[in-house]
Amino acid sequence: MNAYKHAELSVKRRGGEIEDYLAIHDFMDSTKELCSDNRHRFLHTLWGIKRVVIPVFGRVITNSNGKEVNVKDLCEQDHILADFKNRFIPNLADFTSAIEDDGDDQKKINAFFEHYKEDKELCELLLSPLANTGKLKSLFFTHNSWFINEMVPKILKRPIEIRDFSISPADFFDRMKFELWMDNGAAYPRSAKNIQNHIS
Repeated sequence: MNAYKHAELSVKRRGGEIEDYLAIHDFMDSTKELCSDNRHRFLHTLWGIKRVVIPVFGRVITNSNGKEVNVKDLCEQDHILADFKNRFIPNLADFTSAIEDDGDDQKKINAFFEHYKEDKELCELLLSPLANTGKLKSLFFTHNSWFINEMVPKILKRPIEIRDFSISPADFFDRMKFELWMDNGAAYPRSAKNIQNHIS
């Protein structure tokens, strides 16, 4: 489902106009720039909503009818669930587990992090995937050129950096397997197995 279709769904459920919601839905799908298939959806998680979308758009928006709309509900109900057949919301660990292991991950992450270790607020954001998943390789979602120059300026108002980066999104997408649950909810990810078992 593209951003415009998501916005149409939001209008149907919440009133207002397409333009009230299009920017948020387009933002959630901005990772399509990085990967042309559904592996791109790592912002389609509660981590993505809490750490990225809400800091950019706020907790509440007001639509053109003057109605306040909760951004978390909007992202969950009109975007993520809609993309996964209203079956589940994956978590960041689901995407992380799809990345194949590499023995050099620690070295690569440490070298990248060295540039930012003095910035406490930025460090908290950059390290949040590790706190969320417990897996070092989850840090590739924040330790890359795209996150630093596209997301960090919007979230924390930091300037962009014009330099060569040691990690780009391709460095982890090239190692990420396409799993069946990513295919619009064709299966359940590990985090939703209890839901599947309850329904079966």
